[in-house]
Parts: sequence; C-alpha cells; structure tokens
Amino acid sequence: MKEQIISEIIRNMLPYLDNAQLKQLQETLQYCFWNMEVRAIDTRERPEEKLTNAELLKLFIAAKRVEGCSEKTVRYYRITIEKVIQTLNCPVVHIQTEDLRKYLSEYQQKSQCSKSNIDNIRRILSSFFSWLEDENYVLKSPVRRIHKIRTAKTVKETYSDEALEILRDQCSCLRDLAMIDLLASTGMRVGELVKLNIEDIDFENRECVVFGKGNKERPVYFDARTKIHLKNYLESRKDGNKALFVSLQKPYNRLEISGVEIRLRNLGKKLGINKVHPHKFRRTLATKAIDKGMPIEQVQRLLGHAKIDTTMEYAMVNQTNVKLSHRKNYLPDLSLCNLCSNKDDRNARIVFSTYPTILNAIDDTKSKDGRQLFTPAHFDLIIIDESHRSIFKKYRAIFEYFDGLMERTQINAVS
Repeated sequence: MKEQIISEIIRNMLPYLDNAQLKQLQETLQYCFWNMEVRAIDTRERPEEKLTNAELLKLFIAAKRVEGCSEKTVRYYRITIEKVIQTLNCPVVHIQTEDLRKYLSEYQQKSQCSKSNIDNIRRILSSFFSWLEDENYVLKSPVRRIHKIRTAKTVKETYSDEALEILRDQCSCLRDLAMIDLLASTGMRVGELVKLNIEDIDFENRECVVFGKGNKERPVYFDARTKIHLKNYLESRKDGNKALFVSLQKPYNRLEISGVEIRLRNLGKKLGINKVHPHKFRRTLATKAIDKGMPIEQVQRLLGHAKIDTTMEYAMVNQTNVKLSHRKNYLPDLSLCNLCSNKDDRNARIVFSTYPTILNAIDDTKSKDGRQLFTPAHFDLIIIDESHRSIFKKYRAIFEYFDGLMERTQINAVS
C-alpha cells in the first residue's frame, strides 16, 4: 500500500520536477513512511484516472504507426499488451516488475510456449513501458529489471542441392515451379513474394525490386532458370490480374502468404522432405552465399537486414568450411616451423616446436599429386616434448635421425 501511494505521488509530480528532484522526493517519502502502517479507510469511490489503459494503449499504437511499423507488427503489439492488461487487471501505471515476472512465468507454464516466444512478449512490454516512461506516464519502466531471456541456439536446417532439385522436379504446375525458383534464387521473404506484380519483374537484367519490412525497397536478383520458368508461367496464364502469383482457380486472386506456406508444406510431406517452408529458402541462400565467399555485408544488403547480427543468425556456415579456414589461418605453416618446401634447400634449420605443430605441418603440406614435400633430411634439429614421442610411431624415423645427430654432435664436442 505504501509503495503504491509513493508511486502515485511521484507519478503526479512528474510534470513539475526533474529526475534528481523526483529521486529526492521518493527517498524522502520512503523515509517518512518507514515503520508506519498505511490502511485504506475511505470507502468513497476513487477518482478516475486521467487516462485509462485503453487510452494509453491507443496512444502507444499511434506512436508505433508514426515510427513506420507495419499493420501486422502493430496488431501483434496491441494483442500482446491487451492480454497482459486483461490478466493483471490493474492500471498500467501501477504495474510493478514482480507483476510482469509472474505473468511471464505463468504464461509460459500455461501455454508451454518456447523461451523465444516469452522473450518476444518481454520485448513488446519493454517497448510499451519505455514509451510510458518517455512520455512521463510512469517514473521508471518496470521491465528494466527483466533481462533478456536466454534461448537455446539451434542449428536450423537448410535445403540441400538434392532436395531443391527434387522439389523442382515434382512440382505439379508451372506456378509452383516458378515460385520455388524465385524464392531459392533471390532469398526474398514470402511477404515480399506475394506483393510482387508482373510489372515489377525486369527480365532483361534478371532482377526485381521488393518492398521489405518498414516499406523499404531493395533490388533482388534471380538466375536464368528462374527467368525461363517465370516466363513460362506468365505465358500460361489467362487472367488479367496484375499480381505475379495468383490462385490456380477462378477468380484468380492474388496468392496470400498462407497459400504459399500450405502449398510448400503439402509438397514437402508428399516428397518426404523435412520442414519445407518459404523462409528456409532464404536461409539456404544466405548460407550458400557465405560459404562461397560473399562478404557478409553484401549478404546483409541482399537479404534486406537492418542489423548484421540478423544476417549471421540466418546463415548456417558449413562446418567443413570452418575446419578448412581454421587450418588455413590458425594452424602453423612451413614458415612458422622453419620447414622447407624446397627439398634442394640445405640451409641449416633448427625447429623449436610442440608435437601438434610438427604433425600438422607434415600432414597438411603435400604437393599437388599428394606426395610429401619433405623428409627427415630437411631437419637439422627439432626440440619437441619428450612425453609424446611414444605415440607417434609413424614418425619414428624422424626421431631416430635426430637422436643419431645429437649423439654425433655430443661425441664431436667431447673429442
């Protein structure tokens, strides 16, 4: 009760005091109310709030629209916040951190949803209460002390080359074939795909301009196969709809997102391919582009991501390429070990090394036809960890060579 009264006083003083004065007022009130019991004895009807929850939510949604959020995003914000307000059943200006933590915990247990879903709700609440704080409706956002929820990092699947070819071969109509090729070659979002019109396609340059999130335009590019399949599909159509992809039956309406998803999902089930959906084409393109050496900044522009971190989440880098890159950039080469690739070079070489360095250098350095580039004769001295010698029987000749060399050196030194 005391905390609620203090919060109410602070909230009413927000327009008149700066942050330092508000903090001092809060500390003073807490000191004055310390060791005191506060009870509500007045049964008269409480004065109405200046703004109701519905009015505050309406203002917040209007602010999001001004910021350029899509109607889909705005609707998701509104529905999520309405559920929270309805569950907590109190003015939003009185909601505390503990109330929100309890709500998130109970919601997860009741719905059995993923941690990613819970973190999405947390981010929406953080945006809402941060706006209330900025607009001086609350002193401090109660979501500040609720940190980002850790989610499991799973390696998401991409389409193999074989799976893509099977999908293409088993398409029952020209529309689905053109749709799969366009998704696979451009990496566009399914929402961008269904918005395309025929006039948006530049067949000569094999590109088109799509409208991404936040109504941002960007060019995407497709290959020659996609061009041919698109032209075949358009030539087969007998409707007058300007949309690039339309339904197969009259009245030939523009294809919706759900229509694309259902069509691909059914095709995947029929062919026994796991998790066939439009977004997987996007992830596959990003992964292949990075594996083939495209700079991550260019992949970011191709996919239309505002943040490069999002691009890295989409791209599942091939583990084989990681291994090869590691060997190339981090394992020692001949120059680091003083090993010589020219077998005719007889300059003195002394190698100070640990056993992994020598082994990797010997194993990984071969000629184009697979022959070893150097023999024990390429070394004059190797200082290596003695405790591991028994493991490397395959290099016994090398150690015997140096043992003999060391013995001869000691004999010469004595004589």
